Amino acid sequence: MGDDLILVGRVAGAFGVRGEVRLTSYTAEPAALLAYRDLKREDGTPALTLTGGRAAKGGVVARAREIETREQAEALRGLRLYIPRDVLPEPEEDEFYVTDLIGLAVETPEGEALGTIRSVQDFGAGDLLEIAPAQGGATWYLPFTRDAVPEVRLAERKVIGLRPDELE
Repeated sequence: MGDDLILVGRVAGAFGVRGEVRLTSYTAEPAALLAYRDLKREDGTPALTLTGGRAAKGGVVARAREIETREQAEALRGLRLYIPRDVLPEPEEDEFYVTDLIGLAVETPEGEALGTIRSVQDFGAGDLLEIAPAQGGATWYLPFTRDAVPEVRLAERKVIGLRPDELE
């Protein structure tokens, strides 16, 4: 994925019988997906051109120029949807987009390497950083809270986080 694209959602499946599509939104405000209108694939090629829609639980139900039938909508299930980064406003100082965390190193306050942020997930209880351990092995999750991740140092390409056994 190019640095100039930001993941904003994915196709969750068909809605109804008239070719509407359910989209899971990764934006703070799900209806923002409708405003972006021209959604891209991971390689930057056009994915969906939204022509209308409405907010729904966990995202939006939308109409797209490329989809006319329920079967077409269902066939796109799982498709990740991106927008060019330059359509978003620059973050304020001390703010960042969650996507900017992916690939950053995670260290303890003492400087011990814990791993690298592989993804940011939200299973309903707030953002979790998926960490690929520095020494290999299974990934683990770190809650993206001020307690668990006291500092984000974008300029240094790292975050300061607590080890899982320190999170009690």
